[in-house]
This record gives sequence, structure tokens and C-alpha cells, in this order.
Amino acid sequence: MTRSRRILILTFVLLLLAVATGVVFAQKDRGDIRIIVVSHGQASDPFWSVVKNGVDAAANSMRVTVEYQAPQTFDMVEMSQLIDAAVAANPDGLIVSIPDADALSDSIAGAVEAGIPVISMNSGSDVAEELGVMVHVGQTEYEAGLGGGQKMAEAGVTNAICINQEVGNVALDLRCQGFTDGLGGTVEILAVDLADPIDAQNRISGALTANPDVNGVLALGPTGAAPALAALEEAGMLGEIALGTFDLSPEVLEAIDAGDMLFAIDQQQYLQGYLPVVLLTLFNTNLNTIANDVLLTGPGLVTQDTAAAVIELSAQGTR
Repeated sequence: MTRSRRILILTFVLLLLAVATGVVFAQKDRGDIRIIVVSHGQASDPFWSVVKNGVDAAANSMRVTVEYQAPQTFDMVEMSQLIDAAVAANPDGLIVSIPDADALSDSIAGAVEAGIPVISMNSGSDVAEELGVMVHVGQTEYEAGLGGGQKMAEAGVTNAICINQEVGNVALDLRCQGFTDGLGGTVEILAVDLADPIDAQNRISGALTANPDVNGVLALGPTGAAPALAALEEAGMLGEIALGTFDLSPEVLEAIDAGDMLFAIDQQQYLQGYLPVVLLTLFNTNLNTIANDVLLTGPGLVTQDTAAAVIELSAQGTR
């Protein structure tokens, strides 16, 4: 039985019980609704700050209370503990990212079993349905990476590096896998620690020196694109080696506009923060549900033709 069918049956059963007991579903006061977001990304990160801006804007628009929580680093033990604490607080809705289903599935299952409506966002599109999540809001990671690989292949790239700052994060691993398949050439997965940008730059420079046949580099986010740009600039290869990235930042958009980067894969993370808050509010007040398992926010490609139009919005923190 699909997730959407289960939700429809559950809603129907609730309505039947209401009729049988003489209880009519009452619209919940939005001021009483409390939603908790547990993400693996810190709000200080350039990407996740846009997600949180979407969360905050939706909370303001819907007139509900929303709390944004995340571990201090990419720590699945701490994240599972945050989810467990959120379940114990019994909120009216829970929004989670799922970068590692094996580590987080028990905690998410605990929320579902407690009757808390759960929506996943950003990562977890491949496991959301089996975990009982209402809907996933985001992009499918493999297909996004596939599109990036195909774009680089069109540009003549045959030998590339995929910079992965969180090896083991299923979403990021799928991006590199899709990129490899889309390129159809040779791809090296380069693990870096973006907490130390200088070290990350040195690792990228070292990989380029060790393999002079590399003619393409893919970063999995703006914080990975920054040391890649610095490494290519230092080597005098900006514009010579094709550089692409996932996600947007003012620096990334300026580099694309200047012709120093080929593209950015845009998953519209503002929507990933905004839409789940709206959906959970409507579920609590009007029993609205989404029929699809995944509500896609991307991917789309920002290239030199479109970069200038997006720069101002990115500076405002919404793209």
C-alpha cells in the first residue's frame, strides 16, 4: 500500500470516528500550533541559512510557532537525540532532513508511531515513504547529479573530481553517483573537511596536480565551491577547467556571471523550508494532505544566461 493511500485511509477513518462519536473536527487555532524542525544543517551555513529563512517566513505567514534545531556538526547521533527530544515535546508537526536513514529511522518511526505528522525535506526522498513520512519536499539527489554530469559532458568534460564534504551522507553520495553516471567518464570522489577551507583548497590543488587530465570539478555546495574556485584561480585554470556546484550563494552566482563557473544546480532550498510549514499548518487546521510521495523543488540549472537575474534574490537570502 502506498503512502498516499495510507494517508487517505487514515483521514477517512478519522472522519468516520468523528461522525460515529458525534465529534466534529474543529479548526485548530494557528496561534496554538507548534512545529519543530530538526535538520542536519546549521543555520549559519550559507545553504541552510536560506532554508531557515524559508522556515521563518512561513511561520510568520501562517502565524504558527516553529523551532529550528540542528546538531553542531554533521553528527547523526546528536541529530537522532534531537528528534527523540522533539517527539517527547509532542509538537503538532515535525520536519526532518534524512541524510542517513539507518541512523535516524528509529527516531523518525517513533514520531510517526506517536501520531505526530512528519514531513521530510532536503534529503531522504528515497526512504521517506517507507518511514511513514507524509510527503518529502526537495529534489531527488541522484537525478540532480545526473543532470550535472550530462551538462559537463556536453561541455567536453571527460575526467572530473566530485568534492564530497560529508562522505556517508546518503544525499551527497547519490549526487556524486549521479554525476559519475551522467558524465560517462572518469570521476574521482575527493573527501574534504570544509571546516578547514585552507586544507580543502590544498586537497583540491593536490588532486589537480596529481591528475593533470582532470578537466571538470563538481562541488556539492557553495562551501565546497569556494575552495575549488580558489584552487583553480591559484593554478591559473579558472575558465579552463569546467567548474559546477550544487546550490547558490552570491559568490557562486558572481563566478557564473563572470564565466568562471559553468553552472549551479538549484534545488530552491527556500521552498524546502517554507512549504513543509505551510503543509503542516493546513493539515492541523484543515486536514489537507498531498497525494504525491515527493513534492519536487528542483533541480534546475543556473548558467551565465540567468545568473545576473538571481544575484539580487540570493543576496536577500531567498535563493
